[in-house]
Amino acid sequence: MIHWKTPLSAVALAVSLVACSQMPTAREAFDPLTAAPASTQVQRQALAQGLYELAYSPRMNAVFVASSGGFGATADTSKVLRLNAQTLAVEGEIPLARKGFGVALDDAAGRLYVGNTVDTSVTVVDLNTNQVIGVVQLQQKTKGADGKERYTHDLRELVVDQANQRLYVTGHSGEGSVMFVVNTRTLALEKTIEGLGRAKAPGLVLDAAGGRLFSSNLLGELITIDTRTLTVAKRVNTGIEQPMNLVFDAATNRIFVTDQGAANIRSYQEKSIPGFKSTNPGSRVVVLDATSGKQLAEMPAAGGPIGVVLDKNRQRLIIANREAGTVQFFQSESYQPVQSVSLPTHPNSLALDVKNSVVYTTVKIGQKDPKGSQESIARVKY
Repeated sequence: MIHWKTPLSAVALAVSLVACSQMPTAREAFDPLTAAPASTQVQRQALAQGLYELAYSPRMNAVFVASSGGFGATADTSKVLRLNAQTLAVEGEIPLARKGFGVALDDAAGRLYVGNTVDTSVTVVDLNTNQVIGVVQLQQKTKGADGKERYTHDLRELVVDQANQRLYVTGHSGEGSVMFVVNTRTLALEKTIEGLGRAKAPGLVLDAAGGRLFSSNLLGELITIDTRTLTVAKRVNTGIEQPMNLVFDAATNRIFVTDQGAANIRSYQEKSIPGFKSTNPGSRVVVLDATSGKQLAEMPAAGGPIGVVLDKNRQRLIIANREAGTVQFFQSESYQPVQSVSLPTHPNSLALDVKNSVVYTTVKIGQKDPKGSQESIARVKY
């Protein structure tokens, strides 16, 4: 999920996670795998305020996206939207009592887990009945030095571990990030794993077969959690300054990391991390060996990369460049750029339909857009 609570509201814009028609456009690109032009069709539809993460369901052939409803006087009701996977038409709405941001889909169980960042909780949605079936409170408010009660951690990413009937949720805080472990059978908090570093911990990805859970933090560390013991097994300093989202390739034991390089996050790091000094401008994708954390390669991104997904079948790494306003494609083995699709203003989160070679992205509005403007979903057929 891409929202950081105040007083880091400026950071939220960079890390977060105008109405357009659905007329498709075509772009030509050179495909290094086939040595032939590849056609890309783009559809886009404005839907609601505060669109954040989304998920594609192969079983239902539908897209689900969380709308926080926005903030302030123009805010709307938070909800989950169910979209037609081909047309992006809204086919259903599931109202949420708490603002929704990040999502994790358990397609086999027909459940969508929605992160309520500002309430440090998870809303559980049954997609077979389109109803909320529970809310898991991950933390209670505590009283601060000023006498006000608040949550000490906010939420970002969520990952389902089907084999172990768990949901992992990053709870990040500059005072010490944690991993919340939820039992998906009982819908209760099973454990809170500490030790993710005294900094925000944006990234999260699961190696289900290997029993490893990976998280990144703004100290540049890659944290490995053993899902058998639910303990921190390893931490490695990667040298990546702003490691945001992660994707894991089990076949090659690689982790792809977006290094955002946002100026306001750098300013936050300088103020909140003792001794921090920037040595890399970011705006790249870094490839790591998952076991050692050693850097294997890097790919320059167009600007502010954040969302990332991997199409293993077609060997395509796809990233959302938030600042550049593009979705960029790389060949995942040679690390060469393949094509770029313009989707202004701020492409954010990604979801993949591997079978049909389609990537979906939320597109955030910019600071110059009127408050209360609807944000968009784009469908890119590649």
